[in-house]
Amino acid sequence: MRIKEYIVFFLFVMLLPLSSPGQIGGEAIFGILYLTPSAHMNALGGYQAALYDRDPSLALFNPSLADSSMHNNTALGVSPYIADINYGYVSYVWHKAGIGTFFGGLNHLGYGNMIMADQDGVISGNFSASETVMFLGYSMALSPRLSAGITFKPVFSTIESYHSWGLAADAGIHYHHRNGRFRAGLLLRNVGRQLSSYSDSPTESIPADLLVGASLKLAHAPFRFSLTARDLLSGSLDFEIPDNEYGITLTQPESANAGFGELVLRHLVFGVEFVPTDNFYIAAGLNARRRHELKIDSNMSTVGYSWGFGLRIYKFRFGYSSARYHLASSSNHFSISTNISEF
Repeated sequence: MRIKEYIVFFLFVMLLPLSSPGQIGGEAIFGILYLTPSAHMNALGGYQAALYDRDPSLALFNPSLADSSMHNNTALGVSPYIADINYGYVSYVWHKAGIGTFFGGLNHLGYGNMIMADQDGVISGNFSASETVMFLGYSMALSPRLSAGITFKPVFSTIESYHSWGLAADAGIHYHHRNGRFRAGLLLRNVGRQLSSYSDSPTESIPADLLVGASLKLAHAPFRFSLTARDLLSGSLDFEIPDNEYGITLTQPESANAGFGELVLRHLVFGVEFVPTDNFYIAAGLNARRRHELKIDSNMSTVGYSWGFGLRIYKFRFGYSSARYHLASSSNHFSISTNISEF
C-alpha cells in the first residue's frame, strides 16, 4: 500500500499545472518527444489519452495503459514521415504479479542528409541530424478500475558535430468502467529540461502538455468514439516568430477572427473506430489544431484528418495509418506486435 501512496503523491506533484511550462507553437526542442509511435493512435489524430488496445506502443504515450494483459508483448514500427525524415520504435512490456508492469522502448528519428554551406552559400559537404529517446516506465493498478504510470525519457540529439541531451518524464492515470466500454485518461507529457545545449547557449525547458480524454464503445453497435483535450497548459495558442535579421515579424493570431467555440475546438482531437471484433478495426481522426495551423485557405482539403486500420493474422497484429499534415505531404505509419509467450 505504501508504494501506491508514493505513486499517487508523485503523480499529484507532476500534474500541478503551475509546475510545468506551457507549450508554444513553433518553439520546442527535441521534436521527437512530440511524435506518436503508435500507428493506431496516429489514425485517431495522434493524441488520445484513453485509447486502449493491448498495444505496447500505446504505453509509450500513456504509461498508465500498461497492464498484465500486455505481459511479454513486443512491438516495433516505422514511419516514412515527411520529406526524407524517418522514425521508428521498438518496445517491450513485462509484468510481475504483486509488483506491477514495467516497459521499455527506443524511438529514433532521422532527419536525413542535408547540405552544408556557409553564409555565402558555398557548399562544403553534407551532414546529418538525428534524435533518439529511451523509454523506461512503470505502471501499477491502484484499484480494480484505476491505474497509474510514470515514464522517464532520456533524449539525445545530434546535428552535424553538435550534441545535446535532456531528460523528460510522463505521468498518467487511466480509469475503465466495469462494463469495459468507457475509459478515461489524464496525462502530463514531457515534463523536463535540456541538460546540455548544442553550444554554450543556456539550456531550455521542455514544453509540457496536459491532456484529458475519454473513449466510449457503443453497447449495441461496433463503434468506439474518442475525444481528447490537449495543450491545456498553454492557454491561448497564439505564437509569434520574433524579429530576425531581415526585420520581419510573423504573427499567428489565433483569436483575431475566431469565436470562443473555435478556440476551444483547436484544443480537441476527435476519433471514431469501427471495431467489429477484437482482431480488426478501421479508425479515423481529426486534429483540429493541425488543420487550423497547416491549412491553405484556398484549399483546405483533408489537412488535419487521419485514418488507418489494424488486423490480427496468426500471432501477429499489424497496423497502418496515414495522417495528412499539409497539402504537400502526408505521413505513413506501419507497426507490428506479438506476444513472445505464444511461441
